Amino acid sequence: MSGRHDAVPLPPAWPERAAWGTAPSLRAWQTAALESYRERSPRDFLAVATPGAGKTTFALTVAAELLGRRLVDRITIVAPTEHLKLQWAEAAARAGIPIDPAYAAGKGRTSQDYVGIAVTYAGVAVNPLALRIRTERFKTLVILDEVHHAGDALSWGEGVREAFEPATRRLALTGTPFRSDVNPIPFVTYAPGADGVPRSVADFTYGYGHALADHVVRPVLFLAYSGEMQWRTRAGDEIAARLGEPLTKDLTAQALRTALDPAGSWIPSVLAAADRRLSEVRRHVPDAGGLVIASDQDSARAYATLLKQVSGESPTLVLSDEKAASSRIQAFTEGEDRWMVAVRMVSEGVDVPRLAVGVYATTTATPLFFAQAVGRFVRARGRGETASVFLPSVPGLLGHAAEMEVERDHVLGRAVQDEGDIFAAEQDLLARAEAGEGASDELTGSYEALGSEARFDHVLYDGAAFGHAGEVHVGSDEEMDFLGIPGLLEPDQVRALLHSRQSERARRQRRDAADEDAVQEITTHEQLAVLRRELNGLVAAWHHRTGQAHGITHAALRKECGGPAAAVASADQLNARIDQLRAWAARRTS
Repeated sequence: MSGRHDAVPLPPAWPERAAWGTAPSLRAWQTAALESYRERSPRDFLAVATPGAGKTTFALTVAAELLGRRLVDRITIVAPTEHLKLQWAEAAARAGIPIDPAYAAGKGRTSQDYVGIAVTYAGVAVNPLALRIRTERFKTLVILDEVHHAGDALSWGEGVREAFEPATRRLALTGTPFRSDVNPIPFVTYAPGADGVPRSVADFTYGYGHALADHVVRPVLFLAYSGEMQWRTRAGDEIAARLGEPLTKDLTAQALRTALDPAGSWIPSVLAAADRRLSEVRRHVPDAGGLVIASDQDSARAYATLLKQVSGESPTLVLSDEKAASSRIQAFTEGEDRWMVAVRMVSEGVDVPRLAVGVYATTTATPLFFAQAVGRFVRARGRGETASVFLPSVPGLLGHAAEMEVERDHVLGRAVQDEGDIFAAEQDLLARAEAGEGASDELTGSYEALGSEARFDHVLYDGAAFGHAGEVHVGSDEEMDFLGIPGLLEPDQVRALLHSRQSERARRQRRDAADEDAVQEITTHEQLAVLRRELNGLVAAWHHRTGQAHGITHAALRKECGGPAAAVASADQLNARIDQLRAWAARRTS
């Protein structure tokens, strides 16, 4: 075996290198991570860096260093999808490292023009022995991109462990802190946490907060839309509920599916709003693009039709992980078309830097998927660019949006059960729906969407809610106050503008309330419901910024302002608490 290894020449592109060096184009975090890697020279290294930060550049710099020093002879890159294999190969080629993205483990060989290969996690699981033999033949660096996928299925993890246990070096990357899982990820170090549960230990971490401060990623405006939904259950009962109101998990899931039904009014209204936002951004960033993430192929096709009606352009439609899909993504990346619609393959790792506006139109609500999806919009190209993501007003999704800067470790020994994963049990059904012509009967048979309408709810930015003072009609001037935010602003300018427009909106509402006719149109019940909804939204935003429990915040407001519990408080008492909480938020921001 060793004789065969010695007989394989190293390509001439890699001369002997006496010392390590740092490319001048590296970002500060990449340089720091490279220094950490160089000092430790470890066999295994886990780097956690927020989506858009530049993990690929860091990994390829490490690869070039190791090749230059003859510490490794070959590179194996493991990626989640076929498209990402091609993306890695193209990035490596620009770095002078030829990678074969079409390698198949069954053939065992590749051209001597290549220094390495790119495979998928699924491909590793199919034939781990063939890859193990290749790994043993050469001094190999294995790059495990989005390594959390090695914990998705027991066979994937076992395949990765069997194939790459003999590797000389292993560099694991992820753009999102690991989700909870009962399957340990190969080659990742775990240590007991304060609660005694083993948690993953990263060798280098670069979170969204740091990246935002370094202007490596864009800040994100989350625009939340609520509205009335009507549907019929399997038992024949007709249900009406408001998206964004406190509901059971089942009702929330059914209300969300109703909102995303292309035959209703909610999703067309939100797509139209998102297109108006994209037009505003393109005034300052002419090539800015938008992405709609759908739940299944039928919905994706229907959304594409709606977008064509709204924008006047046919969007790029990406339905599955095929060669044609990769070429469509590449053409969209290099072009100036307005919109792309995809099911899931553009939600993780795919690099389209000009994406600036997104519509989260999928029922997938896990923290990991949400962070990866939002990561498609945050890559910074220049100062002042801001990402805009349109969301249904669902508590789990709004919670993920408010926790963009929270780090989560991969926890062993317990499955995901938190509120953010209200649809986790449906993921197998969704996966089957994505691969087929539409949503499966198992997924949709429990209800029938009857109708929906959208209302602009609020904007979530930097952990604070703006505009949360009662829903407004889509297309209204109040909605345009927020859709019309300029496409190029520094984060502090965005924050100041949001505060300004929030204050102007409050002034308009007080002016309207002074009009006796306007007051007559709003019943006491409706007025109190709006105020309670605004107060609860602000308390939730305060929780996500400070970690303080909702009940403690409500108690503190009652102590400060007086009066009974919010459920029976008067309009004046609710307004006083809203003003007080806004004052606390303003002092904390300043």
